[in-house]
Amino acid sequence: MSEQAQATTPEELSQDDLALLQTLKSSFADVKRELGKVIVGQDHVVDQLLIAIFSQGHCLLEGVPGLAKTLMVSTLANCLDLKFSRIQFTPDLMPSDITGTEVIQDDRTTGARNFKFLPGPIFANVILADEINRTPPKTQAAMLEAMQEKQITVGGQRHKLDMPFFVLATQNPIEQEGTYPLPEAQQDRFMFKVFVTYPSFEEEYRIAETTTAKFDTTVGKVLSGEQIIQLQEIVRRVPVAPHVIEFALKLVRATRVLEGDPPEFIKEWVSWGAGPRGVQYLILGAKASAALEGRFFVTTEDIKRVAHPVLRHRVLTNFNAESEGITPDRVIDKLLEVISAPSPSPVEGALQA
Repeated sequence: MSEQAQATTPEELSQDDLALLQTLKSSFADVKRELGKVIVGQDHVVDQLLIAIFSQGHCLLEGVPGLAKTLMVSTLANCLDLKFSRIQFTPDLMPSDITGTEVIQDDRTTGARNFKFLPGPIFANVILADEINRTPPKTQAAMLEAMQEKQITVGGQRHKLDMPFFVLATQNPIEQEGTYPLPEAQQDRFMFKVFVTYPSFEEEYRIAETTTAKFDTTVGKVLSGEQIIQLQEIVRRVPVAPHVIEFALKLVRATRVLEGDPPEFIKEWVSWGAGPRGVQYLILGAKASAALEGRFFVTTEDIKRVAHPVLRHRVLTNFNAESEGITPDRVIDKLLEVISAPSPSPVEGALQA
């Protein structure tokens, strides 16, 4: 990720910036209210999706079938008044089915034959890559340039994508036959890996009650694409104190088995740790988390809030961990227990007070 967090002090935030922060906070509540008309529960998933969107990141959603992952993403696109495109990944899907292709077109006036580019479904604002692990690596890789560079290249020609642009991919964790697990390098392009879990008894009761009767899925438009881009920029301007950056660095660097002096449980359970993107996404996610609450400063609690979705697909456990039933989330839990958060300097504390 080439972008770097901008160092902005509270004094540099204008009244317009602070007004935008309040707009972001109210818009966050409005989007959740509109989603609540269609989606029952899953508050933590919605929160993490919105944090990723306002951080200009992508999300990988993992959950068993029937948990409304597809409905959640399409409804979110409708709330944000964005162009939505769903790509159903299958074993026979080709890269050109995603990016588009060039065709030969005859000019009836001159008789000349020229290539014309026909855009694929990737040319939208919100892309649902449904069951991304059901297509071979060649087709999975067709998403990488779009996710990183916000463009695609066909026939030697680069085609810019419309902004804002998000990829929200889903995968099923229980069916492995006929699937192609995403390589770790491709998973690293996703800001968050979000687990979509079963609803509670009360939530499932409401689902059964509402969806088996006349069910209105109409939601109101909350934000336009232009407004989202403006709010993404204000998220980047939220300042981060040095002690918060230090805490993010300590968390990520502690996951690296072959570097420094990691905790003993890391040496025992982890084969590979998180790279620099982990630090960048921790800070960006913490900025967005603070901004969505209307705050113009970031705390270590904001880092902790996004630690699991940022790191769970970047911390690779080894055979010892798997044999003991230790998951990456458990490793992150222990890291948050043993890595102490640095104290803010007196000046930083005064600014946050």
